[in-house]
Amino acid sequence: MRIRIVDAFTDRPFRGNPAGVLLLGSDRFPDDEWLRQVAAEVNLSETAFAHPLPPGGPADWALRWFTPATEVSLCGHATLATAHVLRTSGEAAGLVRFQTRSGVLTAVAGADGALTLDFPTSALTPTAAPRGTAAALGAEPVSVHGTSDHVGDLLVELADERTVRELAPDLDALVRLSERGVVVTAAAAPGSDHDYVSRGFFPAVGVPEDPVTGSAHTALAPFWSARLGRADLTGLQASARGGLVRTALRGDRTLLTGTAVTVIDGELLAPPPA
Repeated sequence: MRIRIVDAFTDRPFRGNPAGVLLLGSDRFPDDEWLRQVAAEVNLSETAFAHPLPPGGPADWALRWFTPATEVSLCGHATLATAHVLRTSGEAAGLVRFQTRSGVLTAVAGADGALTLDFPTSALTPTAAPRGTAAALGAEPVSVHGTSDHVGDLLVELADERTVRELAPDLDALVRLSERGVVVTAAAAPGSDHDYVSRGFFPAVGVPEDPVTGSAHTALAPFWSARLGRADLTGLQASARGGLVRTALRGDRTLLTGTAVTVIDGELLAPPPA
């Protein structure tokens, strides 16, 4: 069984966010335990599993995402990675529709080769900072928002880009603040080639810091579009690997655009049980 490792939201290897991608030849997913074992073996923030669907339906491929610890309801970078594999392998061309836990998601390639994902926009709910937030982060929040169920993160605005970049949070304490993770963000420093900066911490689902979190940008896009007065923005996720996500707010949908690079193409020698 062929398995790829794809770096997403980057145009060069060893940057952006790596995801495992398995295209399954069957018409259904293997047992969940096998999916979890493969994701734990790959040991990246997410591994994507996809199988083709019968023609004529609302979607072309069924898609699921697993961290090393659990299945998640929405993942941007592994969706981008899957669309990249489908396109480069010749399995799909043009618009690709994925059936997922978060409904039908689409991906389409532009003339420049970048892929654009169509995801649900996250609602934002202003909230008081949970007790211990400042201590867990090591920085004082400017504002705090809850996000929709399909995201499930706590979105925390910090004072400036430098504070976001230098943050060294207490990961054990962060687990108590949010169901999925904590995303910190700030406006870009003056003169930057991006509009806002973020980092994402997800120890509750087995990912201490995610290099580039596409799904979080469905909350970052409305947050910064409201503040900056523009629907189309560029976000930099300032992890050690780093990555750029172009966001376009379209009402209840958010478009996420980025590029991807396959860095490993190999064979999985432990097939699912019959």
